[in-house]
Amino acid sequence: MVELDSPILTVPGISYTLGAIILAEVGDITRFATPAKLLAFAGLDPSTYQSGKFSANSTPMVKRGSSYLRWALINAARLIAMRDPTFKSYMAKKKSEGKHQFVALSHVGKKLVRVIFSLLKNNSIFIPQA
Repeated sequence: MVELDSPILTVPGISYTLGAIILAEVGDITRFATPAKLLAFAGLDPSTYQSGKFSANSTPMVKRGSSYLRWALINAARLIAMRDPTFKSYMAKKKSEGKHQFVALSHVGKKLVRVIFSLLKNNSIFIPQA
């Protein structure tokens, strides 16, 4: 991890262990065209259920893809929600909407995936929002 000098190490809550797992599972970021494709690879995207005009509102995440990456992202989301004020307020917002702790955590994880995708794609460091 020291030799790679990856920009995801600048994210509060992601250290060498979680960073190594995330980078090992993602591999080359150019394989993913959009953050949604990385999200689907991690298995954090919501499943869809439709039949005719019916469309289910409350569906679980699909859990396809890399279970190691999903585990690392959820743990990183938990840690960043404790350390970064933007992610902390996003977590509080989701919980105030009546979402369960783990559902709110998965939403934070989805936001984290978009941030990680941007950091790796542009090779830039994490800058906390004011």
